[in-house]
Amino acid sequence: MRVSWLAVSLSLGSFGSICMAACSKEPPAPAPAVSSSPAASVSATASASPLPSEGAKDNFATSKGDLRVVPIHHGSLAFEFRGKVIYVDPADADFSGRPKADYIFVTDIHPDHQDPKVIELLKKEGTVLVGPPAVGEKTPLTVTLKNGETKDFELFSVATVPMYNLKRGPAPGKLFHDKGRGDGYIFTFGEKRVYVSGDTECTPEMRALKDIDVAFVCMNLPYTMTPAEAAECVNAFKPKVVYPYHYRESKLSEFEAPVRAGGSSEIRLRTWY
Repeated sequence: MRVSWLAVSLSLGSFGSICMAACSKEPPAPAPAVSSSPAASVSATASASPLPSEGAKDNFATSKGDLRVVPIHHGSLAFEFRGKVIYVDPADADFSGRPKADYIFVTDIHPDHQDPKVIELLKKEGTVLVGPPAVGEKTPLTVTLKNGETKDFELFSVATVPMYNLKRGPAPGKLFHDKGRGDGYIFTFGEKRVYVSGDTECTPEMRALKDIDVAFVCMNLPYTMTPAEAAECVNAFKPKVVYPYHYRESKLSEFEAPVRAGGSSEIRLRTWY
């Protein structure tokens, strides 16, 4: 909480003071973020976004209209584009009261990414549900996309990127995320390219990404990667704007410092928890 005091001194033999206090309550610390909107630019060391329940929104101008980014919780976010609502991994949170989905994209089978009950809550007639084949085994999909495939959805297009572990897993010889099971997504809105990593380590495919305007990059041990590893990947593919997300109790300072030092990406912080 920040308080500013205005003191007015009065003379003529008597002395008094009038104080005016203005208070602004900041949301709890952990956070990823973006641009000139109500939750506008945020420094790389503090969050000024609304709480997740308020639907912090960020605008990006594209050649086909404004794209609005809505950070929600953990690995869940939404895009609003030309009157359509697009959710990515709606799960692990209370979605009651949120707008119905025109599109839902699911990256993986884990319950913090694929939640059939939340998907059912957000669906309406005509909702397009997209995911990799493994997701379709539990939730019927409208469109199934494997790694490396692309799809035009009229207002926007999507390309899938492998998301997987290189070394981390629940036991020797096993990985939390096997290559080929889950999809990261590159959305193209107008000329803007937006990458959502899903659960992954710093893979060669992520490092090789090109021309990414906005990136949502995960971190969280033991399931994905450390903040320092995520920073290394960001400094390799150099998105213009990066939101750290899916970070739980990770130390964001260990991500922020090397990314700032790299000098190529603007860090935007939002409250995801």
